[in-house]
Amino acid sequence: MKAIETFQLPTAAKVNYINAEYGLKSWLLTKDHKRIALLYLGSISFFFFLGGLYAMFIRLELLTPQGDLLSSATYNKVFTQHGIIMVFFFLIPSIPATLGNFLVPMMIGAKDLAFPRINLLSWYIYLLGGFITIYALLAGGVDTGWTFYAPYSTTFSNSYVIAAGLGIFVSGFSSILTGLNFIVTIHTMRAPGMTWFRLPLFIWSHYATSLVMVLGTPVIAITILLLAFERLAHVGIFDPAAGGDPVLFQHLFWFYSHPAVYIMVLPSMGVVSELIANFSRKNIFGYKFVAFSSLAIAVFGFLVWGHHLFVASQSVYAGMIFSFLSFAVAIPSAIKVFNWTATLYKGSISYDTPMLYALGFIGLFTIGGMTGLFLASIAIDVHVSDTYFIVAHFHYIMVGGALFGYLGGLHYWWPKISGRMYPEGWGRFSALVIYVGFNLTFLPQFVAGYLGMPRRYHAYPPEFQVFNVLSSAGASILGFGLLIPAIYLVWSMRYGKHAEANPWHLPGLEWRTASPPPTENFLVTPVVTWEAYEFAPPEETRVVGFGDEGLEAADISKP
Repeated sequence: MKAIETFQLPTAAKVNYINAEYGLKSWLLTKDHKRIALLYLGSISFFFFLGGLYAMFIRLELLTPQGDLLSSATYNKVFTQHGIIMVFFFLIPSIPATLGNFLVPMMIGAKDLAFPRINLLSWYIYLLGGFITIYALLAGGVDTGWTFYAPYSTTFSNSYVIAAGLGIFVSGFSSILTGLNFIVTIHTMRAPGMTWFRLPLFIWSHYATSLVMVLGTPVIAITILLLAFERLAHVGIFDPAAGGDPVLFQHLFWFYSHPAVYIMVLPSMGVVSELIANFSRKNIFGYKFVAFSSLAIAVFGFLVWGHHLFVASQSVYAGMIFSFLSFAVAIPSAIKVFNWTATLYKGSISYDTPMLYALGFIGLFTIGGMTGLFLASIAIDVHVSDTYFIVAHFHYIMVGGALFGYLGGLHYWWPKISGRMYPEGWGRFSALVIYVGFNLTFLPQFVAGYLGMPRRYHAYPPEFQVFNVLSSAGASILGFGLLIPAIYLVWSMRYGKHAEANPWHLPGLEWRTASPPPTENFLVTPVVTWEAYEFAPPEETRVVGFGDEGLEAADISKP
């Protein structure tokens, strides 16, 4: 194998010269994809904190069966607003808008995204949608559930449905623009030699996610617009009293919202593919199968929305077809899990913090995926519909999947993002605490739901209290675990050890530029002559960089 060499890496002094503008105006008007990613990171972290506060009130209320902390009306608003914030303003944009924005151009050897101004515009649109939604929450809240089911949302609810819907409608354009930017960038701006089958699997997953963003988001935007129009004009679209069809709303809503599950999970799968390969020092087993499985998941995701309507007067024949398709969509997901496992076999595994999150993702996603097969079976789905079994499955797939992928990727690329190393001991400790806390929070909900505890109730029969006490205790542990990385990552930005250009000693293009990278990523356009995940022997791995006296070669095989 040939020695892997990087390209000209400027010293810290040269990087600071390139990134000389640090004023507020330069940030708010920046066209640098890396800065926009950091703007997203700050915004999304705020919404995650806000959604977490609502989750805290939910778990405090459910500690006791009586419903003695919040009234039923207030509780309806709390769980609705938790769902709206977490789904639309954290889970959907979390990885694409932050890690995707930061890394997609670098990983394909480009200087920026195809449309830098549109990229900045997408962040402003995201903020605008978020502010409109926060206005709705502060003005009186929303009590329809995050799904906005008609006719309650169109006729009976007296809460701020239109304002919240408008916020979601506006933020949808941010997703569309981001997805469009990624698609065009990946098609047209790959470095010389970066063929489709040399792309990192992180790029394949973002390409598939972008297709879902561009094709699916307009559907939910139009659906929310129709809902608002019906509420304002009192025309019969979804309200049966006015001649509308509430099941039509569910079809339109889930036609987007089930693919939206893969907007949340596919980027995490891309992160996990990177982590599994790089921390086991092996190429992904069945690279092409894993790459094409991302596209298969994106396609199948548009064909299974009807399994959300098994109890909504859907035709039994349609239910049988959607049941079959829901089983089928598990196949490309299973391909990923089996191939990741095969990659680990006889690998030179290092259990650094990112790898712990990757292994945690596989565990949580497997539980979520297996329980998804239960829900694909019509008989079981009818039994557990609208119970805490659904809540637990939902969180294992979407929250566990998105959160563990997000945290794993954030730790993995943190040296590249910040130019600093985080404390590895604290990272491993927090990963274990988060994993334990997450399972203690949601595993008991499977049991409670199967035994018949309905979701969205602030009071419940006393026999379910033990499961809710376990869930609330787990949520406390989970919250503590999430607080730890929030502290040490911020701490590391000032006090952490300076990161090398390639601290993990890996072959990807993003590791062949300085940490943090210069504005245009590469001073010389890279030419790719190696395959994805081609690991050179340590003695052959060298990096070419600028020293104070000019061009020099530096061995990076040693810590």
